[in-house]
Amino acid sequence: MRAPMGIKVFGPDLPTIEKFGMELEQVLKEVPSVKTEAVFADRIVGKPYIHLNINREAISRYGLSVVDVQQTIETAIGGMQITTTVEGRERFPVRVRYPRELRDDPSSLSKIVVSTASGAHIPLGDLVDVEYVRGPQMIKSENTFLVGYVLLDKKDGFAEVDVVEAAQNLINERIDEGSIVVPKGVSYKFSGSYENQIRAEKRLAIVVPLVLVIIFLILYFQFKSISTSLMIFGGIAMAFSGAFLMLWFYSKGWFLNFSLFDTDLRNLFQIKTINLSVAVWVGFIALFGIATDDGVLIGTYLDYSFKKNKPKTISQVRAAVSEAGLKRIKPAIMTTATTIIALLPVLTSTGRGADIMIPMAIPAFGGMIVASITYFITPVLYSMREEYNLKRNQNEK
Repeated sequence: MRAPMGIKVFGPDLPTIEKFGMELEQVLKEVPSVKTEAVFADRIVGKPYIHLNINREAISRYGLSVVDVQQTIETAIGGMQITTTVEGRERFPVRVRYPRELRDDPSSLSKIVVSTASGAHIPLGDLVDVEYVRGPQMIKSENTFLVGYVLLDKKDGFAEVDVVEAAQNLINERIDEGSIVVPKGVSYKFSGSYENQIRAEKRLAIVVPLVLVIIFLILYFQFKSISTSLMIFGGIAMAFSGAFLMLWFYSKGWFLNFSLFDTDLRNLFQIKTINLSVAVWVGFIALFGIATDDGVLIGTYLDYSFKKNKPKTISQVRAAVSEAGLKRIKPAIMTTATTIIALLPVLTSTGRGADIMIPMAIPAFGGMIVASITYFITPVLYSMREEYNLKRNQNEK
C-alpha cells in the first residue's frame, strides 16, 4: 500500500468490498487524530462498460455459431493481429479493426455486419443485445482474495501507531454496538508504511537493553569493580533524562520562540513535535555510548589518584578526589563541548536526509548537556564510597 496508513478490505466480491470500505470511511472521519479530508475508500465499481450479449436463438436462425460472432466482434472492435513487422531487432504487431467512427457508440456497433455461410450480411444489432453496465475501475487482489483500500492520514503532532490504535478501537466499538456489520466473507486489516515502525520497535525492544548490558560489561572489564561501573553507568540515566527533556522542549511553542540577529531560532533549528521513531531510538543508542565518556575519563583518573596517594583519612580521601576532579574537568568539558558543537550543523540541516538526521541528533544533543552533571556526580559518589570503606575498616580495627 503506497500510503503511510490504510485499511485493506478483503472480500468475496467487489460491490461488498466497496460498501464495507465506505462504511469504514465514515467511521475513520470521526477519529480525532485522523485528517478528515485525507480519508478515502476505493470506489471500485463505477466505470461504464458496454456488454454485447449474443442472442443464441437469433444467430441459430442464420446458421451462425458463437465463435463466428465473436470473431467479427474481435476483428471490428478489439482488433485482430494479422502479422508482425520486423525492424532491426524490434518486432511490432500489426492489428486491423474498424475506424473509430464506426465503433465509438452502440448505434454504430449495431450496424457492423456479420457474414453468414450463405453470403448474407446480418447487422450485429440483430444478433446481440447491447447494454451499458457498471463495472470495476480496477481489480486488486492479494493472497488470492479481492481487496479494496481505505486510505487515511494523521494530523500533525500524532504518531502513526497511536492513530492506527485509535482507529482500530473506534471500529471495534462500532462493530460491538452493531452500527457496523461486517459482511460474511469480509475481513480487514490495517496496513501501510507504519508497519515498518512496529517491526523496528520489536527489534529495538531487544537491541536497546542489549546495548545497555554491553556498555556495563565494558565498564566492568575496564574498572574491575561493580560499584565504579555503576557510578559511571549512572551517566546514562542522566543522559536518558536529558534526551527526553529536549524532546519535550521541542514540542512546546515557547521553546526558543525569539529571534537572534534577525534569525528565527525556531525555524533555524526546525523545532516541532518529534514523535518517538526508529531514528530517535538510534539517537538514544548513540547517546548511551557517548554519555559514558566523561565518567570513564574521570573514573580512570580517580583510580589512579587513589593508588598514588593511598589516603588514610577522610580529608585525604577528599583531597585525592579533588585532585582527580581538577585534573580531568577540562578534558571532560572538551569532550562534551565537541560533541554538542558537532551536532549543531545536524540540528540546523535542511534538504535530503534531514528528516532522519535531526530526530537522531536531538536525543544526543539534549542528553549530553544534562549528562555534564556527571562531572560532579561521579567524584562525589566515588568519595562517598571510599569514605564509607575507610570508616568501616576503622570500626573493624
